Amino acid sequence: MGGASAARRLAAAAAYGGGGLSVIGAGLYGVLVAEAKLARRTIGGPLDDPTPDASGWYGRGLPGPAIRLALLGDSSAAGYGVERVEETPGARLATGVAVHADRRVYLKEFCVVGAQTSALAGQVDRALMIEPDVAIILIGANDVTHVVPPSQSVAHLAEGVRRLREAGVEVVVGTCPDLGTIKPIAPPLKQVARSWSRRLAAAQTIAVIEEGGRTVSLGSILGPEFDAAPALLFGPDQFHPSAEGYLHMSAVLIPSVVAAAGLAPDDEALPEPFRGEGVLPITRAAVQAVKEPGTELDGTDVAGAKRGLRGRWVELRHRRRRPQAEEQAPAERDEAGPHPVA
Repeated sequence: MGGASAARRLAAAAAYGGGGLSVIGAGLYGVLVAEAKLARRTIGGPLDDPTPDASGWYGRGLPGPAIRLALLGDSSAAGYGVERVEETPGARLATGVAVHADRRVYLKEFCVVGAQTSALAGQVDRALMIEPDVAIILIGANDVTHVVPPSQSVAHLAEGVRRLREAGVEVVVGTCPDLGTIKPIAPPLKQVARSWSRRLAAAQTIAVIEEGGRTVSLGSILGPEFDAAPALLFGPDQFHPSAEGYLHMSAVLIPSVVAAAGLAPDDEALPEPFRGEGVLPITRAAVQAVKEPGTELDGTDVAGAKRGLRGRWVELRHRRRRPQAEEQAPAERDEAGPHPVA
């Protein structure tokens, strides 16, 4: 089954409640469950020290009104394994958005270490309370290692994005990374994890865009780039990124978050064909994004129509990464105004 066909089938299964093991044969399921349990034992349980909470104010001295960001997801969103709050994805994202949008930023974390996509509903409940401008979601890897049927994962994500968009919140989803190079994952799960995570990412992309969000491919964050320098980009458990790895991940997401907030630079107003940007049908764009990490996809119109013969039209972008901003720790209060509702 090709990538586009797999993505369509997973998205359809999520929408209509069917399917589940469409990326593997049912006979392999028991083997994969056993391999997943072994990988989780190798990775180990949660650290005793909690992950630093990056919630707070960023961009001291910059003008307002502040951009409100909500960060949802799993350990990859929380920054599991780092010791300093400045090294977490939340702090990196909020600092980068503040600097490159030239605006103060308030970030609130709702992510939970170990969360599967089924936990997203509760996080959305809490995130809506702060009325964010943009919600950033990083989730899916735990669904793969726990052998959760992809149709279930995609359905939970689609529902979360739908609720956020109905509340007027812009949504940026970093899709499931490529898990095929994670050292604690042994064959045959290693091969299946690569295929499963890539197809899940494509299906996540389709579901998110259909609900009005945008996606950014994170395939390389746990893929070839990490495999080439595991000591630098992997943390001690060989599964989660190191501080340097989270820095790479945040750098990919920051331009898309700035764009979602409506503050993209003027030179990014239109797709640039010479950089491989353009408009494609949704399934073709989703599969291409999985193969090209850092690719942003967002729904668009062609001659006033959202859909063509091959489905939803999608704008494919490779947004320019901006210089890394100096590390910042969050401030508890904003000098220019009251603290948002938490």
